[in-house]
Amino acid sequence: MLNTDQTALDRVALRYAPHEHRPLQGYATALAAFGGLAATLTAAARLTGRPMPERPALTDVALISIATHKLSRLLAKGAVTSPLRAPLTRYTGPAGAAEINEEVRDEGSTVRHSLGELITCPFCLGVWVATGLTGGLVLAPRLTRLAATALTATAVSDFLQLAYDAMKKAPDAAE
Repeated sequence: MLNTDQTALDRVALRYAPHEHRPLQGYATALAAFGGLAATLTAAARLTGRPMPERPALTDVALISIATHKLSRLLAKGAVTSPLRAPLTRYTGPAGAAEINEEVRDEGSTVRHSLGELITCPFCLGVWVATGLTGGLVLAPRLTRLAATALTATAVSDFLQLAYDAMKKAPDAAE
């Protein structure tokens, strides 16, 4: 039965992208894992009796948004977090401002490939990070706000560092 399912999925993948390898089985596994994360957070909230907010405060939305941006970029592009990505990626060069470029290793399983794509894409990771931080607001709001504040402060600092660097270079560009 498993071989039949695998063959059917392979046929779907071939029809979906006949001229390019797309790891649909790996993507399906990632989707299932995300569903599991959301279900686990929901179950934990219910088991602990934590109420779900009817409408999150705008300050929490802003805090979580900026923290999500920072943590997603740090996980997906940071040089210091490259050991986390190394089993699934290959270093290709610097990307500026403490970030690096990597390519997904295409050997191995479709799950490995899709995980490599996920952990090198700050946009893709953003959904996971935002879900985790939002769940954290329900399950451990004080700790989550504290961690999100540190990430937000770091993101604002990054933008200020880049703005400062740009202002230092501006007189050189005028000459």
